Formats: sequence, structure tokens, C-alpha cells
Amino acid sequence: MEIRTLRYFLAIAREENMTKAAELLHVTQPTLSKALHALEEELGKKLFVRHSFSISLTDEGTLLRDRAEDLVSMADKIEREFIALDEFTGGDLYLGLGESYHIRHLARAIRSLKNTYEDINYHITSGDTEQVTEKLDKGLLDFAVLCETPDPKKYNCIPFPAADIWGVVMPAKCALAKKKTVRVDDLIGLPLFCSRQSWENDIPRWAGARMSALTLEGSFRLAYNSSIFVMEGLGYLLTFDKLINTSEGSELTFRPLSPKLETKLYLIWNKYQTFTPIAERFLRQVEYCFGIEKR
Repeated sequence: MEIRTLRYFLAIAREENMTKAAELLHVTQPTLSKALHALEEELGKKLFVRHSFSISLTDEGTLLRDRAEDLVSMADKIEREFIALDEFTGGDLYLGLGESYHIRHLARAIRSLKNTYEDINYHITSGDTEQVTEKLDKGLLDFAVLCETPDPKKYNCIPFPAADIWGVVMPAKCALAKKKTVRVDDLIGLPLFCSRQSWENDIPRWAGARMSALTLEGSFRLAYNSSIFVMEGLGYLLTFDKLINTSEGSELTFRPLSPKLETKLYLIWNKYQTFTPIAERFLRQVEYCFGIEKR
């Protein structure tokens, strides 16, 4: 199975039309049809269903599309890495990030690097622990940021210089907003929004035996989307401080939890990872910005 063939397959899957795919790839339609037929022969599965004016993926084709996207991305990444080895003037950096105000520390490290190497391009994937570690494990990311303690058997890590503070985002005019802090009993009976990961890990650390009395109205992976639901009066959002605009004049306000709940962030990478030149320089810059002595 060749990478070129997988590129052909992905173009057909995306366009759902053999003629359009051939035009985009700058190959003849017979060439494309022959490559697709050979791929189906190799796998022993039918990948497409042909219709009058279009084609669609079979279940097997959908599975191959998901795997092929990762393989082609990896092939492109390897090619760029080897080009960068010839003479370092920049390169591509791949980061998987959770939501946190303290991501600004990484942004500062990248800004410092770009002052020296203008040809740096960075690619950000946002997601929770499951999403970003999956891509990191596949080699599609150079680094990831976790909002939980990483597995020391799999990853090396650097802790961020500051932790995130938990609280509740709520309508500015609601009764709960009159309080300076929010305790567990204040939230009993209220519809709550929270990420599934945090609801199962962080919030139980704070609520303790009272956790069963809290009600999860809905789970979100992106704090901004959940804040829209809060503005519409559907519930109260448990999240980090400074993720949502709660400044004076906005419809929302933030109140910290009591007792105080914090979550530490970690920059992680695979334990036996071979760094690209840009990844190596980025890590050194992060260590400098975080005030960490060189390894």
C-alpha cells in the first residue's frame, strides 16, 4: 500500500466524484480508477458504492479513510522534518492543547522562537486528554498539554508555572452571583455544565461525599460553547477562571469555588521521542520561560 495511492483514495472520498478528484490530483481518470481498483484488490474489500453521478464510502471505506488520514499526515510530517535537517531556519511544530488561560506561557515561548527563526509554523489541535494523547501517541503531535497528572511510564513532562483556579460561570444577575465564593451546597439542585473529564476527576476532589448530590445537566469539551448555554439560562458552568469573558458589562460573572480547587497543567511528550530540530528548540525555550534548569 503506497502513500500515493492513499492520497488518491482520500481525494476521491473527499470529492465523492472520480472526475473532480482526478482534476485536483492532475492525473487522468483511468489512472485514478486503476489505482482505486488495485487498492480494493489489495485489501479484499469494496471501498466505494458507485452511484449515477457520485460515489460514497462503504463502512470499510470509512474505516480506511480514518486510518489513511493519519498515515498521510505522518508521511507529510516526516518529509518536512527531513527537509528541516538540511539547514535549520524554522519548521513545523505540532501541539495538542487543552483549554487554559496559562497556554499563554507556550505562546510566549513560540513568540521568542520566532524572533530568531521567522520560518516557524505551528499547528494547534484543541481537545481533552483522550483526544490529544491519541494523536501524540501516533506521532502526529510533538507535544501536548494535559490538565491532569500524566502517566510517567509513557511521558516526560514539564509542569506549568501556575495552576488553573476552578469556579462557576453564571448569569451576572442571578442570586448565586451575590456570593463571593461558591460552596457545594450552593450548587445542589442546580443544572451544571462541565467537561466529562473534569466531572469524573476534578470536581469529585472538591465535592467529596456530596458529589452524588450534584446534577450534570450537560457535558462540553469547549468552555465557550457551554457559556452560551449559561447565557440562555440553561445552567451553571464549572470551569477554569479566565476562559470566559466575565468582565464588567458582560452578561456573565465568575465566582471561585470554596474550598479552593486548583488543577495543574503539564507539557508532555513521549518518553522515547526523537525530537525534530524545531521541537528541540521549542522545548529549550519552554524550559527557559518556565525557569527550569537545562536537562
